[in-house]
Amino acid sequence: MRPAVADSLIVAPTASPSVRKSLPIDRAQNRDTERDRLMMQEHYETDGRAPLRDPRTRRVDDTACMAQTARSPRGGGDSRSSAGPGGILKPGTRAPGFALHSTPDQSVSLSDFAGQPVILAFYPADWSPVCGDQMALYNEVLSEFKRHRAALMGISVDGVWCHGAFAAARRLHFPLLADFEPKGQVAKTYGAYRSHEGVAERALFVVDGGGVIRWSYLSPIGVNPGADGILEALEEIAPAERTA
Repeated sequence: MRPAVADSLIVAPTASPSVRKSLPIDRAQNRDTERDRLMMQEHYETDGRAPLRDPRTRRVDDTACMAQTARSPRGGGDSRSSAGPGGILKPGTRAPGFALHSTPDQSVSLSDFAGQPVILAFYPADWSPVCGDQMALYNEVLSEFKRHRAALMGISVDGVWCHGAFAAARRLHFPLLADFEPKGQVAKTYGAYRSHEGVAERALFVVDGGGVIRWSYLSPIGVNPGADGILEALEEIAPAERTA
């Protein structure tokens, strides 16, 4: 007779990788780091990649983007009034100065661009799906930014070597700055740091030639905010700077 097996010794079979991948993100408890969890969360929330915007147009195709790309609001609303605990710096605030490495031996500072508009694009992590598409979109419309004499800088907590590989893979033609050590220090000064996950928020700032924030927007972490809000802010700045 076959001996009985105690119930306490019965072990449930381990789920296959395909089953584990299908679990909701809040049940994926075996991720190595919180940052990996964030990257996976972006993947499940977007379920795909946002299409690049045609540089000749001023609007992302809302039908094609659906939940993947949100158009930043032009004015009013929370993006212009959020500040204080849990909020990014609001328009009218002087942009905090900084100097961050773009390569192992080169640094870029905000003061390098005094007298011209600056776009600061904080994002969570290189190589994540939404971040990759967002930076690629800005690369596509870089000529539009330059038409307004605006300099663009991407900022995340990744190191310079990670930035270098990511920029090369995506063929980016603007600097990615490493807010690496002290980790997230610059993001914190802009109110754009997710301390519970150790990454920057997906936040945008347009700074005028005088160093004052003229527009800011905090995007949901899994949504590509697009470029329309940036371009509209630059258009609003241009007349004032021509008469200054």
